[in-house]
Amino acid sequence: QLQLVESGGGLVQPGGSLRLSCVGSGFTLDYYGIGWFRQFPGKEREGVSCISSNGGSTNYADSVKGRFTISRDNAKNTVYLQMNNLKPEDTAVYYCAADLRPHTTVQAMCGSPRGMDYWGKGTLVTVSS
Repeated sequence: QLQLVESGGGLVQPGGSLRLSCVGSGFTLDYYGIGWFRQFPGKEREGVSCISSNGGSTNYADSVKGRFTISRDNAKNTVYLQMNNLKPEDTAVYYCAADLRPHTTVQAMCGSPRGMDYWGKGTLVTVSS
């Protein structure tokens, strides 16, 4: 069974850091673009950051540029989202998703969550003092 499993969420104070991990289970992530998305209560999921299959291309939402970094370790079948200088407005459920389409740009991945093929169940990030 193909699954994505997120971990690393939790409660952190403003200005703090967290690193989210997304592990592929039942399939290798090497060939797929991966995106991190988040969802606020009552809102649609939005793209946070996306990375191409070889890690050569990345995309970030304007709200997280300079604070978040996406990376991947294909040997560990894992994609990471390092989140620094967290703000209360970053509080959300964070999901990773895989894009099985062969020629999708990272901009297109992040801009259209509904085009992603596999989703994890999400991990909650709460930024609060």
